[in-house]
Amino acid sequence: MSVIVTDAGFGRDDWTGGFVPLDEAANDVIALDVPSDTDPAELATKLAGVEMIRVDFPSFADGRGFTIARHLRLNGYTGRLRAKGHVISDQYAMARRVGFDEVEISDEQAKRQPEGEWKFRADWKANDYQSRMRG
Repeated sequence: MSVIVTDAGFGRDDWTGGFVPLDEAANDVIALDVPSDTDPAELATKLAGVEMIRVDFPSFADGRGFTIARHLRLNGYTGRLRAKGHVISDQYAMARRVGFDEVEISDEQAKRQPEGEWKFRADWKANDYQSRMRG
């Protein structure tokens, strides 16, 4: 099982469409699983009709997924964007700032990092560097 983290806290996964690995994607795919080593430019040709993209984070020290999310949003992707794997609560605000809508973590991780730690960072718009510098 897994836990979905949003600004509201922990929740259940409501996505029922399944996911197709990027390297197996065809034209009629509605949800993609994207590995962290994907070139964001490669995704541009595969986004038509895609409602959800789930980007893998194999390690909390691997920030390539943040770059993928930012490129997707800058290139106009407006669908649901989920980070999956080893994202820690300290990285939640960054995940939201680059464009992720939610984070998927394991039940074990949810026990190690309870909901309160994630909700503490849910006010991600108010506590960023640029806002502080402009204020």
